[in-house]
Order: sequence, then C-alpha cells, then structure tokens
Amino acid sequence: MAKNYMTQNEAAVAPTTMLEGVHRKTLVHGDKTILCRFELDKGAVLPLHSHPYEQTGYLISGKIIFTIDGEEHKMQSGDSWCIKENVEHKVTVLEDVLLVEIFSPVREDFIDM
Repeated sequence: MAKNYMTQNEAAVAPTTMLEGVHRKTLVHGDKTILCRFELDKGAVLPLHSHPYEQTGYLISGKIIFTIDGEEHKMQSGDSWCIKENVEHKVTVLEDVLLVEIFSPVREDFIDM
C-alpha cells in the first residue's frame, strides 16, 4: 500500500468465485487487515477448514449454519462472529446470504486488486 490510506467503491470491484455458490469481493486492505464482501448462494457449503487468519464477520442478510470448533450456530441477519486463527469452521448456507468479513493478518491470496 503506497499511501497511508485506501478507499474503494464496491461497484468497481469484480467478484471472484471461490467455490460453487461462494462469491467474494475484496474491498480494501491495509497492512494488518483486509475487508471482504461475500455473497453465498442458498445450498452452498464451505467445507470444514482452518487458516492462520483471525476472521471477524457480520451477517447482513440471509441464514447460515456456522460450525465453529465442532459447535453449530444458526445465524441470521444481524449476527456477528470472531474466529481465532487455526480454528476449524464450516458454513452451510440456508438462504441467499450477504456478509462482510475482516481478516488479520492480511490474506495475500484475497488481494485481487
């Protein structure tokens, strides 16, 4: 990042399809965090996985089942989460979903700007 700040209009970012029914837009990032917008299609499943990033999110619309460290959480619009690094988690999408997440440290694999 050359400047001390970054701005971005979401409409200017092309979506990336990560898995069937899982679409990401990387909005902005700094030296320590990255902000992403996700659209998840009803019926999609993000399989059980873990990664070396802390993951904080907010569910704007829709419903999911979030399995975190073996515990199921039925989540709906207005719910939020924070998952520490290297904790296994998975998502089952019950309705079309819109959510935003912040990862720290920055996920270099998500920088497509």
